[in-house]
Amino acid sequence: MIRSRLSFVRLYLRILTLLLPVLAYFTAVRIRFGINFFFSRQPPSGLPSYWGVLLLTTILWAIVAEEAGLWNVEQLYAPSGKSRRLLEAMAFTYAVVMAVGFLYRGASYSRLVIGLSACALFVYATITRVVFRVFLEFLRKKDRKAAKILMVGTDQFARRAALSLEQGEVLPCRVVGFVRLPDQKVAVEGPVHEVNAIPTFSNGHSISDVIIALPAPRLADVQKVMPYLEKLCAPIRVIVDLGDNVGVRDRLIDLGGMHMLDLRSTLAESGSYLFQKRIFDVVFSILFLILSLPVTFTAAIAIKLTSRGPIFFVQDRVGLNGRVFHMIKFRTMKQGSREEADTRWTSPKDPRRTAVGALLRKWNLDELPQFINVLMGDMSVVGPRPERPYFVETFLEQFERYNARHMFKVGITGWAQVNGWRGDTSIAKRVEYDLYYLRNWSLTFDLQIIIMTMFSMFNSRNAY
Repeated sequence: MIRSRLSFVRLYLRILTLLLPVLAYFTAVRIRFGINFFFSRQPPSGLPSYWGVLLLTTILWAIVAEEAGLWNVEQLYAPSGKSRRLLEAMAFTYAVVMAVGFLYRGASYSRLVIGLSACALFVYATITRVVFRVFLEFLRKKDRKAAKILMVGTDQFARRAALSLEQGEVLPCRVVGFVRLPDQKVAVEGPVHEVNAIPTFSNGHSISDVIIALPAPRLADVQKVMPYLEKLCAPIRVIVDLGDNVGVRDRLIDLGGMHMLDLRSTLAESGSYLFQKRIFDVVFSILFLILSLPVTFTAAIAIKLTSRGPIFFVQDRVGLNGRVFHMIKFRTMKQGSREEADTRWTSPKDPRRTAVGALLRKWNLDELPQFINVLMGDMSVVGPRPERPYFVETFLEQFERYNARHMFKVGITGWAQVNGWRGDTSIAKRVEYDLYYLRNWSLTFDLQIIIMTMFSMFNSRNAY
C-alpha cells in the first residue's frame, strides 16, 4: 500500500537522520584526539563531558529536522533548496549548542570538536540523502517491492498518471490494470477491464492500491464507480489537482508532486498499526515461543511417535491485501490429499484426526507454530482468522464486504473467535465481528482479546 510504504521509507530516513549527530560526534573526537571512542579504555581528560553535548545536539537536531522536513522523502527530489534547509537546520542547532556551552561552565570541552562535528554532520547528511535517493532509484528500476496499482480510467489523463507513477522516483509503482468507464476512450497500454467486470485480485494476485485517475469534468463519476470497487481489499485513492497553495495533510498523499485523496483509507496504514502493533507482535511472540518450548517439544515428539508424516502441516491461507502465505500448524490429521485438506471443513469426531491431533485441537495447541508466521510478518497475534483460498473465492460471492477482512493482518486469535465464531459456523456472523474489530482496533482491544483467548483456550466449543 502506498501510504504504508511511504511510512516505512520515512521511518528509515528518520532513523538515519537522527543517528547522524552521533556519528559526527565520534568522527570529530577521532580527528581531534586521535582515538576511537568506541573502543578506547582511557579517553583523554574531559572527554566524558561531551556526552552531555551530544545529547543536547541530538535533541535539538531532532526538533529542527522535524520542522525543516529533513526526513520527508519528497524533499529528496526537490529541484532546489535542499542544501539551504540543511544549513539552516545545522546553524540553529549548533548556535544553541555553543550558546549553552558558553553559559555553562561546569565542564570543559574543545570548541574544535564541536566545529568538526558540524562539518561532519553536513557531510554525512548530504551523503545519506544522496545514497537514500540512489537506493530508491535502484528499487524503482529493479521493480522490487513495487506497489501494484489498479487504475480507474483509460483516457489521456489516466495514461499520464500511469506514466508518472511508473517513472516516478519517490516510490516504485507498477500499474497492473486499468478500469474503463462507460464512453471512455482507451489511450493506455495494459490490461483493460470494464467497470462492471472488475476482477477480485485475491489469492496471490493482490493489488496494493486502487487509484482513480479521472479528469476534472468526470470527477462526478467517482461515486458511480465506488460500488464496483467495494470487493477489492485495497485502499482507494483519487488523483486530484488542488493547486500549489493547498496543503497536504491527513487524507492527502503527495507522491512526487501528484496529490491523491484517500476515499477509503484503512487503519492498517496508520503509524500506530504499522509500528506499535508490529513491535507488540514481535515481543509477545518471542516471549510466548520461549515460555511454550516445553509444550512445543512435547507435542512435536508425540506427533512423531504416534503417526506417520511430518510434525508440521503447512497450508495456503489468504492474508493482508489478499496475499497468499504458508500458514504453519502442528499436524493433527492423517496424511491425505491436498485437495481434501484445502476444500473440506473439519467435523466433530472427524476420522482424519489422529489421537494426539484431537487433543491438540481440543486445547488449541495446534496453533502454537503460527507464532513463527507472526515473526515472519505474515500474521498478527490478533486479527481476523485466515481462510483457505478455496473458501475465500466462495465467500466473496456470497457475503458482502467479506474481502474487507483482508485489509488488516490476519491473526492467531480474533474478536470473532473469542465470541465463538470459528470453524464451521456462520460466516455472516464472523464477518460482522471481524468488521467490528477493524472499526474499533486498538492495542487495548488486542490485549482484551488475548486475555479472553487465554480463558477460553482449553474450552473452545468449535475446536475439533
